[in-house]
Order: sequence, then C-alpha cells, then structure tokens
Amino acid sequence: MSYLMPNYLPLDVSFVKGDGCYLTDSSGEKYFDAISGIGVVNLGHCHKDITKTIQDQASKLIHTSNWYHINHQEELAEKLCKLANMDTAFFGNSGAEANEAAIKIARLYGNQKNIANPTIITAKKSFHGRTMATLSATGNDKVQSGFSPLVSKFIHVEFDSVNEILNHTDNPDVVAVMLEPIQGESGVIIPDSNYLNSVRDICNENDWLLILDEVQSGIGRTGKLFAHQYNKITPDIMTLAKGLGNGMPIGACLAKGKASSILVPGTHGSTFGGNPLACKTAITVLDIIERDKILDNSVSMGEYILTAFKDNFSKSSSVIDIRSKGLMIGIELNIDCSNLLQKALENKLLINITGQTIRLLPPLIINKDDANFLINKICKLVNNLQ
Repeated sequence: MSYLMPNYLPLDVSFVKGDGCYLTDSSGEKYFDAISGIGVVNLGHCHKDITKTIQDQASKLIHTSNWYHINHQEELAEKLCKLANMDTAFFGNSGAEANEAAIKIARLYGNQKNIANPTIITAKKSFHGRTMATLSATGNDKVQSGFSPLVSKFIHVEFDSVNEILNHTDNPDVVAVMLEPIQGESGVIIPDSNYLNSVRDICNENDWLLILDEVQSGIGRTGKLFAHQYNKITPDIMTLAKGLGNGMPIGACLAKGKASSILVPGTHGSTFGGNPLACKTAITVLDIIERDKILDNSVSMGEYILTAFKDNFSKSSSVIDIRSKGLMIGIELNIDCSNLLQKALENKLLINITGQTIRLLPPLIINKDDANFLINKICKLVNNLQ
C-alpha cells in the first residue's frame, strides 16, 4: 500500500544517485537523463561546485524570515536584474509561484488604472503551472478539467498569431499578455522569429504589460540565458525557476519599469521564498554558467544533435518535424509514440512524451560522447516504431 496521493503515475524505477548526465537506480543500473528532471538540472546531477555550495551554506544558515535582510537574496536579485536588464526581483519556490506573482502584479496594475476586470491574454496550448491562477492562465483543457470555476479573467488565443492578439486591442479590460517564448509542455513549439517583437510593440501601443514565462526556456536552455534575448527585447515581467537552482527549489519573478514597484508591503510574500540556501545556490549556478561557457555548449551541442537527427530521419516516414533551440528539442511523429517512454526506460534512457512529440531537455553540460549515446538511442527507438 502506498500512502502517497495517486496524482502521479511513476515508472517502475527508483533513483538513488546522480552524476552529471546520468542517474543510477536502486539496483545499480545507470540511465542517461535526457530530460534533466524536466529541465531542472541544467548543470547535471550533483555538480561538485553546487553540492559544495549547498553543504557550506547549510552549515551556516538555511532560513530566516523575509522580515529581515537576506544578503544572498539581495545579491541574487542584483545579479539576475543586471543579466536580464530588469529592475526588481521577487523570489518564491517554484515556477508556479513566480507566475502567480506575475499575475498578481498584472492585476494590481489594472486596478491602479481603475480597470474593474483586469484581463490577461495567454496562449492556447500554453503551460504556466497548476495552482488555481496559473492553471486558469494555462491554455490546456486537460490541465483545467475538473477545477471549475476557474480564476478569471484570461483570454486564450492561438500561439504565434499576432492577429489574434490584435483582435483584442479594443478590449478596455486587457492589461497584459503572458506568453512562453517557446512552448515547452506542448512539444517545443517555436514561434516565428519576429513574433515576440510584434507582441512587444502591441503591448507598448496599448499600455499593456508583456509577461514572459521563461521557467523552462530560461537559464541557458536555448543557448541564451533567456530565450527572449534572441529577439533583443525586454519584457515588463519575466518568470524563472527550474534550472535556476539546479534542483534546489527556487522561483523568481523579475520586473522592469512600471511593473517593478507595484508589489508593496502587504501585497505579496512567501515564507520560504528567497531563503539563504536557495539564493546562494542560484548564485553559484549563474557563476558556473558564465565560468564554464555553458551557453556556448548549449548552442554547439544543440546544433550537433539537431544535425544528426535531421540526417538520420531525413527519409523517415514517421517523423513530421524536428524543432529545437539550443538544447530544447522536440521530435514530432505522425504515429502514437506513448509506449516510447517505457521502451526508452528499458534502454536506460529517460525522455518525455507530450502528445506525439518526443521532448528532450538534456543537461547543458552534455558532451559529444553523451550526445552520440542520446542520438543513437533515440534513432533506434523511433526507427523501431515503423
């Protein structure tokens, strides 16, 4: 009998040790983690410098209340804001919490403008979290199913359609547009190269906030520290989590300009958010990314893997599309591939399946030997489906 609530359906394996791109199960078998704990351990499992930071900080101080100054929190806020060209930061414990903060800022922004029903435009097939507000923002009926009444007001439009957003410029209740630069959970959906620029212009023209959810696409995943940097724009609000702590729970909501001072004492908070342990860990993560030129590796290894997949699948009747940005990779098939999750596990490979797309988020420290292992395993799995 399990005393866990049955909201997960775990595969029949339990991991007891991690090292770089690999996990070891309770029987000693080794697996390549091509999903990085769902985009979390970007620098690999048990990175020695991150482990040392956690050990050192845990021996000094793990938690104090936000009623007091937390030096590591202030240091991390400054570091992130300078890297992202933002002004202020709020820290929580997850991507959902970061997105909750963003939604609250947008609500307060609207109310300060005397808008009675502040409304946020989000995209269909998006994913922003599983709290009541963030699942309401999410454009996925499956995620929302059974949780009515949902939190209002959100308008869901087609992703990568500028016209669908323009259709709402005459709605006086709209206060913000909230998007993922690349939709991860729906299968690595990459928009037109000018899409975010056009949305930025629309927001400027209508005095709306642009909120970018970089929970999955941020912290080097795409080859830039933040995916929107490819577009050379700056959002009003950006949310981060996952890779920011490399496994240590932390979320961040960054804001700029008119959005940066909306949260004032009494409007928002988090008991554990921004604690010394999580913040010191995140500082180390950012230092390693810079020191070890992780962004360059994300680009080069991403191109290497993409080229190999295109070569291997050029004549495949099963592969519809291969989408990638850095090490955020989706292989869309025209046949059911749900059984690949178990087959990959049997081949000592951890992947994710979303719809009919194989989603790969390998650690950003991956080298060519690791990449070749991943490429060979995936090609065999896909070719055996035919």
